[in-house]
Amino acid sequence: MPKNSNKKVFLIITTLIVGMCSIIYELLISTASSYFLGNSIQQFSLIIGFYLAAMGLGSFCSKWIQDDLLYTFVQVEIILGIIGAFSVPLTYFYFLYADYQGFNFFVFLLIFLIGMLTGLEVPLITRILETDFTLKDNISNILGFDYIGALIATILFPFFLVPFVGIYKSSLFFGLINIVVGLLTYLYFKEEIAHSSKRKNIVLSISVALISIVVFSIFTSASFLKRWNNGIFKHQVIYNTQSAYQDITVTKTPNEFRLYLNGAIQFSSADEYRYHEALVHVPMMQIEAPKKVLLLGGGEGLAAREILKYDIDQLDIVDIDPVITDLSKNMALISELNEGVLESENVHIYNEDAFTFLMESTEVYDVIIGDLPDPSNETLARLYSNAAYHLIMARLSQTGVFVTQATSPDLAPNAFWCIHETLLQSGFTQTYPYNVYVPTFGNWGFIMATRFPVKFSYDERISTQYLEKAAFDHLFYFSKDKRTSNVLPNNLDQPILLEYYLEHWRALNNEAK
Repeated sequence: MPKNSNKKVFLIITTLIVGMCSIIYELLISTASSYFLGNSIQQFSLIIGFYLAAMGLGSFCSKWIQDDLLYTFVQVEIILGIIGAFSVPLTYFYFLYADYQGFNFFVFLLIFLIGMLTGLEVPLITRILETDFTLKDNISNILGFDYIGALIATILFPFFLVPFVGIYKSSLFFGLINIVVGLLTYLYFKEEIAHSSKRKNIVLSISVALISIVVFSIFTSASFLKRWNNGIFKHQVIYNTQSAYQDITVTKTPNEFRLYLNGAIQFSSADEYRYHEALVHVPMMQIEAPKKVLLLGGGEGLAAREILKYDIDQLDIVDIDPVITDLSKNMALISELNEGVLESENVHIYNEDAFTFLMESTEVYDVIIGDLPDPSNETLARLYSNAAYHLIMARLSQTGVFVTQATSPDLAPNAFWCIHETLLQSGFTQTYPYNVYVPTFGNWGFIMATRFPVKFSYDERISTQYLEKAAFDHLFYFSKDKRTSNVLPNNLDQPILLEYYLEHWRALNNEAK
């Protein structure tokens, strides 16, 4: 039988480990849900709420466990381990078949089960040690190390697990740790646990079987993710990785290739020129001899390709994800499409947050172009806020032009006109919304903003595949039923744009039922 001091050390270390595992499950499920549904604040808030409530219920229910506390703790760890291990794989699998409401229900069921089992852990360990140590020492040691485990988890998650392991493998790894903790606890206290030899064999057999299943799942995770990606995406997946910021996928057919971020398409090689020509040349042609240009986003180099058709001295590209810019330099498909412009001497790449760059920069630009992803979460929505636009104005010359992609005025009209309203309320006295049909996206919207009235001109010396003088004026036409004025501006502390944008995705899910 273990001595009291050894018993105390073992259970305290166990408390630290299981505290770490439980927080990791919560973070993994919240992140997976945010990837699939957007609105990370809502997802994290609801999941944390359900998790804490379930923990409270688990702690409350622990008072009815009277006998075999060690054996019950072992069972809790094994069950928690297998649910935690497959929490993310199950959300991936379920997402292929679920509607919006069904997926949400499934996620909350998972987090509720994990929270219930987590809520049992600390009361059980505290009661296991109550005959050996004072209540004061018990509570301080168990809770202290449980919270330290939570701190370790919150440090590991963003800086190591997401960028280097990925959320899919991370859930399997930590589930495996949970099961192993349960098994080691059983073996360490086998003399104290009252059970028959038959029960002993069952525990050992189940533990070994579950460990084998999880280990097998870890080794086959690449194969599963490949099949999953092929199920989600229409075309063959030729590249997939999880960076510190997003899931990056490239698909290919004989006729085109596409880049996806977190499952949302960023461009198709078949028609990206329509989007990038409209984004870049409409503002660039309104400036006489632009020399300094700032591109926010656009790390794949396609907007930069169009910008460098002008005789500029400096192009600064701010894209938060170095994986995107490295991929766009090194993957032949993309580097050929962007014509290798990211290697140009007058192109400077800054892998940092656009908001931070705008706050810290002292440069003044002739043209600023926002080629940012759609505002599908709070982090992105703030880049379309009044605060961001005030920062942009500070970096823009008095005769400078700002333009931003602004989602689809057909599919997400409230989001489009919200961006328009935000620009007006941020100090831009003139706004010029326009739209272009891009077959991959449908009708897509842009908004140009200045401090002065623009007398539009078209420079026919610039080579284009789509844009031409005859069609230029038509870009700015919106029929009556496509104009929306009853929208609020997007503020940093109240990102209403996110709600407007997600209205579109909820509508699509309802139509799919």
